[in-house]
Amino acid sequence: METSFPLMFAAIVGFSHAFEADHLVAVSNIVTKRKNLRSALKDGMYWGLGHTSTIFLIGLLMIIGKITFLNDYFGYFEAAVGLMLILLGAFRLYQFRYRQHRHAQAHIHADGSENHHLAYGIGLIHGMAGSGAMVLLVMTEIQDNFNSLLYLLIFGLGSVMGMLLAAGICSLPFSKKIATNASLQFVLVIFSSILCMGYGAYVLWENLLQ
Repeated sequence: METSFPLMFAAIVGFSHAFEADHLVAVSNIVTKRKNLRSALKDGMYWGLGHTSTIFLIGLLMIIGKITFLNDYFGYFEAAVGLMLILLGAFRLYQFRYRQHRHAQAHIHADGSENHHLAYGIGLIHGMAGSGAMVLLVMTEIQDNFNSLLYLLIFGLGSVMGMLLAAGICSLPFSKKIATNASLQFVLVIFSSILCMGYGAYVLWENLLQ
C-alpha cells in the first residue's frame, strides 16, 4: 500500500508539472508557428516524450546505476534550460522576420513544417531541469527500483497529457482565423518571444549569478 499510494498520483503530478511556467513559456513560443490544433497538439506530445526520455534516462543512471555525481550538475542543467529559452525566443523572432520578407514562402508553408524535432529536443533539455530533484524524491519515497522507474514512466505519461492540453490552449491565439490579421499576429509573436527570452534570462541568472 505504501508503494501503490505514490504511484496512484504519479500521472496527476506529471500532468500538473506540464503547466509550470518555464514549460508554458517554451511551448507557447513553439506553437506560434502553428495555425491548426493538430500540429500544435503534436508539438505538445513530442515535447512530453522528450521530457520523459530525459527524466527516465537520468532515473536509470541514478536508481539502477547508483550514479550520484550528477547531483553537482543539476544547477547547470537548469541554467542550460534558461539559455535554451533565450535562444528559442530569439530564433522565433528571426524566423518570423524572415517569413515577413518571404511572404510567398510563408503562405506555402503557412503551418510551418510537420517536423516536430524542435519540440522533442526542447523537451529533452527541459527534462534535465528538475529531474534530479524528481528522481531523488522518488528514491526516498519508493525503495524498490522497479516501482521507482514505473513512477517515472507514469509521471512522464501524465506530463505528455498535460503538455498536449497546454499546447492546445496556447495555440488558440494563433489559430488560422486570428493569424490572418497581420498586426495581431505580429504582436502575439513578439510578446511570446520576449516573454520566452525574459524568463530564460531570469532562470539563467537565478542558477548561475545569484
